[in-house]
Amino acid sequence: MISREPTLERLAIAQHLLLEPFGLDESHLTRALNEIKAHKVDDADLYFQYTRSEGWSLEEGIVKTGSFSIDQGVGVRAVSGEKTAFAYSDDISEASLLDAARTVRSISGVAGTGRVRVAPKKIAKSRSLYPELDPIASLDSNAKVALLGQVEARARAKDPRVAQVMAGLAAEYDVVLVARADGTLAADVRPLVRLSVTVIAEQNGRREVGSAGGGGRFGLAYFDDALIGQYVDDAVRQALVNLESRPAPAGEMTVVLGSGWPGILLHEAIGHGLEGDFNRKGSSAFTGKIGKRVAAKGVTVLDDGTIADRRGSLNVDDEGNASQRNVLIEDGILRGYIQDSMNARLMGVKPTGNGRRESYAHVPMPRMTNTYMLGGDKDPQEIVASIEKGLYATNFGGGQVDITSGKFVFSASEAYWVENGKIQYPVKGATIVGSGPESLKKVTLVGNDMALDPGVGTCGKEGQSVPVGVGQPTLRIEGLTVGGTA
Repeated sequence: MISREPTLERLAIAQHLLLEPFGLDESHLTRALNEIKAHKVDDADLYFQYTRSEGWSLEEGIVKTGSFSIDQGVGVRAVSGEKTAFAYSDDISEASLLDAARTVRSISGVAGTGRVRVAPKKIAKSRSLYPELDPIASLDSNAKVALLGQVEARARAKDPRVAQVMAGLAAEYDVVLVARADGTLAADVRPLVRLSVTVIAEQNGRREVGSAGGGGRFGLAYFDDALIGQYVDDAVRQALVNLESRPAPAGEMTVVLGSGWPGILLHEAIGHGLEGDFNRKGSSAFTGKIGKRVAAKGVTVLDDGTIADRRGSLNVDDEGNASQRNVLIEDGILRGYIQDSMNARLMGVKPTGNGRRESYAHVPMPRMTNTYMLGGDKDPQEIVASIEKGLYATNFGGGQVDITSGKFVFSASEAYWVENGKIQYPVKGATIVGSGPESLKKVTLVGNDMALDPGVGTCGKEGQSVPVGVGQPTLRIEGLTVGGTA
């Protein structure tokens, strides 16, 4: 059997699912793009998508719900200056394509010369970061139910205080095809899976929650016995720790953030402020600061969509650009922003592979992929031991950020009060308040334990959600405000 090069293989899969069943081929895409280019527009693209998704959830010892859905359609976009015209349809047909093309080209009232044509076809450069598999088919239904049952049994066996167990298993098979007015043709086949575990523990009438889980771009076989055991252990441990928690002290203090998932604070408080659209419009706290110091020495922040199998990674972005490893802040100096095609053109720079959209029914915009801070040279235990009085936060729940000011509010789901370098007790109700740009300048110690999150992140922006990754080493930050309950 002769196998095709991965980029061509993905293109063949996309054409098989998204064009051939509807009597379409590349000539129809060219015709639709030519219809748009009959008016003077700066850019245009077609975005086809086929998504099959499945979910299972367990509660009270039984699998209570299961879901399965298929969605497919095409989004048609024209860009003129800063303006975007967009139309979409779940009817993939030549008539729908041409109708949408004639609709969006009206963004420009200036007719072209009549001889403008889409550039010759060119296959977009792409990466091979994950397999072209359908994760839904990687495990049969009985095995999926048994996996969730295993989570339930293990959690209850861990401790008699475990009162309730909830678990969810999700899988998605996503195939996209992008055709651009510059002749670019790109495709991607994106598997995505996730297992989540939530445990409620009860003691003396008090109930507390712990959660864990993970996933990425691979099949369901990734969740083997060892990993399921790890998720269960983490969720149960967190719930039991919280049973012993006391009200969190409040005030301005030293805060140490643990490695891995606490990078969600970095993502929200700093990452969004480095997206190109906010900076082009002048609404980010980082606008106009490229080449200037925006963080303490030793702070290096990247957005990297090229990490194999990661939830936030992409072979190509949703505009057909290959994903990249982008250094945003280097040793405290701002080096660049993350860009989609439109904002890159308007700002006179190149796209960075960060044009992302939730689905064919949404327009692309600059979005993060896997955003993380590089590690330093300090031992994490040494960093915790350096706290005279302060908070050590190892896990976070929800949070909010104001992009313009960079101010954020985050709730710690697992945190500890530390005095004289010793962990005293777990705390509950700790809310960390600060400014992203100012917090970066207050980083005094950077651990050597950089870790990425286990694969659970979803980012929301302007009503669109996309899968992302976060990460960081253990960090000591001075002078953060902690809102507590004590």
